Amino acid sequence: MKLKRPLSNQDRVKAQRKLSKAEKGTREWKKRRKVVARIHERIAWKRQNFIHQYSRKIVNCFGIIAVEDIYVNRMLHNHCLAKSISNAAWSGFFRLLAMKAEWAARKFVTVNPAYTSQNCSSCGHRQKMPLSKRVFKCPCCGLVLDRDVNAALNILGLGRQALGINP
Repeated sequence: MKLKRPLSNQDRVKAQRKLSKAEKGTREWKKRRKVVARIHERIAWKRQNFIHQYSRKIVNCFGIIAVEDIYVNRMLHNHCLAKSISNAAWSGFFRLLAMKAEWAARKFVTVNPAYTSQNCSSCGHRQKMPLSKRVFKCPCCGLVLDRDVNAALNILGLGRQALGINP
């Protein structure tokens, strides 16, 4: 099974199924094992290539890069998110981003993730928000933003504060 076209999930499943049906130790099993290994190698290469390209884009576009100092291993204990987090390769992405930022003489800082999505980016008011609520509405100053945009503004503000840059 030579693969010249882009991989689909069906290709991976079909190759894995053929491998599992082959008798272990035979020539056919060894041949199919190489096909499955090549498929997984290509998937890993695509994932690595993506994080290299995207981290380079971010480093080229911004002078200050601030990210949350999240514990990816702890987040993998959540069975609902574990597969998605592992597929996205967050740890590798943050590591590459930090390395490329240092190499390009950009400022890279990690900030404490506590309350970044609960604090108002305008006035600092903190309010409890369940994850299902996607819009941040501040009762004090009337700011209405997407929850993730508000968190990003808070992370950037904390990053600037850590670097000693006034907002």
